[in-house]
Order: sequence, then C-alpha cells, then structure tokens
Amino acid sequence: MSHHTLSEFVASQATEHGIPGAAVGVLVDGREICVSHGVTSLAHPSPVDENTLFPVASVSKTFTATALMRLVAQGTVDLDAPVRRYVPELRLADERAAERITVLNLLNHTAGLEWNLIDDGKGDRSLAGLVSRLHELPLIAPPGTRASYSQAGYNLAGRIVEKVTGLPFEQAMASLLLEPLGLTDTVYGLAEAMVRKFAVGYNRAPDGELRVARPWNAFKEGARGDNPGGGLASSVSDLLRWARFQLGDGDGLLPASQLHRMRERTVALRGSTLGDGFGVGWFLHDLDGLRGIGHGGSGNGQFAELLIVPEREFAVVSLANLGPDGHAFNQSVVRWALEHHLGVTEKAARPLPYDEGRAREVVGRYEIDAMDLDIAADGARLTLGVGIKPEIRAASDEEMPPDHPAASIGFLPGDGDEYVVTEGGLAGQRGYFSRDADGTVTGVDIAGRLFSRVVPVS
Repeated sequence: MSHHTLSEFVASQATEHGIPGAAVGVLVDGREICVSHGVTSLAHPSPVDENTLFPVASVSKTFTATALMRLVAQGTVDLDAPVRRYVPELRLADERAAERITVLNLLNHTAGLEWNLIDDGKGDRSLAGLVSRLHELPLIAPPGTRASYSQAGYNLAGRIVEKVTGLPFEQAMASLLLEPLGLTDTVYGLAEAMVRKFAVGYNRAPDGELRVARPWNAFKEGARGDNPGGGLASSVSDLLRWARFQLGDGDGLLPASQLHRMRERTVALRGSTLGDGFGVGWFLHDLDGLRGIGHGGSGNGQFAELLIVPEREFAVVSLANLGPDGHAFNQSVVRWALEHHLGVTEKAARPLPYDEGRAREVVGRYEIDAMDLDIAADGARLTLGVGIKPEIRAASDEEMPPDHPAASIGFLPGDGDEYVVTEGGLAGQRGYFSRDADGTVTGVDIAGRLFSRVVPVS
C-alpha cells in the first residue's frame, strides 16, 4: 500500500461524505503511512496533519483498561475482586449488585449498569461525584449475566485508578501510560488540547448545513467524570504508537502475558456490529479467520476508529470531524485498508423481506437514561429512529448532536430477532431484540447498548 494510493482513497471518501477534516493512519509491514484531508476548522482553516488532535471518545476506554491491567500486574488490583474492595463507598440501586460487581465486570461491560448518568451541569462533576450518584442509575441485569455497553462502568473503573494510586485520574494515566509511552499528544481536558492543533467538530443539520458542534466533545468546563470512558483527545500519530504498544511485549510497563490477556474473550456478543466478543477493553472481531481487536468512538461532531490485527502486525486508525457522516467515512477506510492489505472483504448483512407479523411484535418505544428509540411499521417497512429525549434537550443550555431520523431496518436470517439498519447515519449497524420467558419483546440492543421497551404498540 503506497502513501499515494491511500491518500487518493481518503480524499475521495472524505469528499463523498462531506468531511471537513480527516486523518488516517495505517501500520503495515513495520512502517506507518499517515494521510490527511481537509482542515481543522471551516471558519479558521488550517490543514489537518498527523499531529492534529481529534476527540477519540470511547477509544479512551482502551487506555483506561490498559492502565488497570498495569495495576493488576503490580498486584494492587485484582480483576476478580469486588469493586467495593477499592471503592467501599459504592452504592447502587440494588445492594446485592453493589456487593457483587467485579473490576472485570466493569471492563467487559457485564456489570449490569445502564449507559450513564445524565450530566445536569450541577454539583460535583468529578469521578467521586459521579460515584456518589450511581445509586440513581438503573440496573438492567444482575452482574455477569449479559453484556451492555456502559459509560458509567468505565467511569467507575477510573475511580478505582484514583483510589489505588492516590492521584487524580488524569495524573495517574499520565504516570502509568502516557508519559512512559511518549504519547505527548494524547491528553485530557481543554487546557491541554487548546495549546495544540485540534479539529473542530461539525454536525450536519437537516437542511445539509454544517454547524459547529458545541461543546467540544466531553471537554466541558469542570466536567471530569466522563474522562475514563471518553475524555481523551489524540492524533493519528499517537494512536499508531498506541497500536504498536498493543502489538508488542509490554515495553516493560506490564508483562506481555497481561497485555495479551486483554485480547482474550471474556464474554460473547450477539448480533453486534461492534464485534463478536469482548476481551478486556477491546471488542474482538473475526476477520475471515484473522482475529482483530478494536474500538470506536463517537462524540459531538467527532468520530474515531481503531482496529488492530495482532497476527499480521497491522493497525488502521481513522478520525473524522463530522457527525453523523464521520462514522460511515471511518468504516469505509477500515474496510478498504483490510481489503487492500489483508485481503479481507466484509460480507454485507442481507436482510429478509419485510414480514408484517414479525414487525408488529417489535414496534414501540424503547429507552435508556437520555435517549428514546422508536421502532415503527407502516405495512411496507420497519424503521428505527433514535434521539436524545426532548426533556434532556430542553433542560440543557448546550447544543447536542442531531437525532437519527427513522431509517429502514430488516430482520436477518436465523431466529428472527437479529436485525440490520439499511439506511441513514446508522446504516450497517446490527442489533437484536430481547424477549422474556413468555416470548414478549422487552428490549432492543443497538451499538452494544440495551434499550428497554417502555411503550409497546398493538
């Protein structure tokens, strides 16, 4: 793969998707190829390069998980220990769950915690403040019984880092990982990001206009509670260095056995675009017989994707500053890189024809703490729309990403409960419907999150 070939592809895809600025990096045959396209800001344009910072959102979780594995290697944390060993003040909506949740449950999303607490901009917005409010967060399952992606779980894991090290989370991360690895452009907080070149985020409005995304990802004044789950900003150059570390032997920071343990499956995932299993901090992917580990991130007008194939010493990073089209752009880059270097061609999911009976079983409203998801049928197609709850928008004085309007979905061959989104900003996303013992649909999974059914429609 040549720099010119990759550059041409990135430019064509960025143009097709209308991306203001993008940065892409590929690690192949021991060498790094970095290309960029567009500008950091439409109002104050500066060319994007390999050192431009983008918020990487949930890719941050791979750093938090690795830091905890370093603490495991040092003997100060036990993955199988209850969280209360390290955070004794933890209270949850269910006392039995609070007693049973382990560190590993947080790192592989099996703690049973819903997505996250709603940030109302008031009170203590530190990790300690977050933990003090976790009893307000609904529980969706007993610990260890099912996977459901939880930002709150990773933020609680960040509190463990603080308690064990005696340092603020950001300082602990710098000491444990960022400084030893020379990741000088991987930072938390506006104070660090604003003194470097960074990409402004944009959201596409219904009329097609690109509007500046405010606030800049999770970096809201005084808000540190979400840093473990999604607060990092980084560059393509630093993320390729991060990938090299993950492909190595631990660089003296932790034993190779502990580093490689993160790639081992701890829980299977069903019907998920995110992967077919979860290790420790990494989604696991079957790539035509090759095993990949990866993580994506989505913030306000910003999207990130990192995929590593250890047995081929391969990695690809894609960063884009437009929502929701940045997701589709990143996915196209990853698919292209896999095909052109590893010969891996993604097999598109083929939905079944519309079935009125199946459709009527699942229509209704589903929700998590801050979002509503609506499944509707009109006799010809089944649609999924998801967006921030109106009351959350009304109560916030900050701009929020636009909703995903109703888009067609189709059931996949098999038991009839797995589906794929076939159009719109979520095109290609897969998920499944959950049922109770009587066969009644009780929830729907999308992007690894369980939305509970609240309003069935007859």
